[in-house]
Amino acid sequence: MTTWTLEMLQPPHGVVRELSPGTRIERAGGMTPEYARFLYGLVGGPWFWIDRLPWTRQAWESEIAAIGTEFLVAYGDGVPLGFIQIQPAGIEESSHAEIRYFGLVESAIGRGLGAALLEQGIAAAWTLHERHEIGVVRRVWVHTCSLDGPAALANYQARGLRICGEAVTEEDVPGSPLGAWRSSVGGHLDI
Repeated sequence: MTTWTLEMLQPPHGVVRELSPGTRIERAGGMTPEYARFLYGLVGGPWFWIDRLPWTRQAWESEIAAIGTEFLVAYGDGVPLGFIQIQPAGIEESSHAEIRYFGLVESAIGRGLGAALLEQGIAAAWTLHERHEIGVVRRVWVHTCSLDGPAALANYQARGLRICGEAVTEEDVPGSPLGAWRSSVGGHLDI
């Protein structure tokens, strides 16, 4: 598996693209461990997102409670179509904002929503200090890997993130992705 680290050292210039009719993106102010886990499984099931599947409710609570953590959720036809989770590191004078997770449900891929959601997430990351008691954000960064969706790396680069690191590792993953159903329903999973 190849993992790339990408970063952006200045806020992007330009306008964030508009959403197609019938879709919206909302900041989830009342995120719960159950909903965060559901989104993670729903979006990540087709792409080998398995790291967090065994997490306890307490682990999810701790992740959500970290200062400055935000979720933006894309909706269409009343259902979630994707999400982005951002979280700062370093809360003193200067902060870095990590895009912890980002992705779309399978039915939303290829409709242009990913670019809009990522642009809004990047804009939200750069302004975290305006909504939370953290230092001014000086860097936005993300990891993506060869097990993620095939457009992930190109989408990050098209939004202005630049590769600043690359690592190749051996990973123990299932023979095929678990899928959104198995990943989002919880319970015992043979991973």
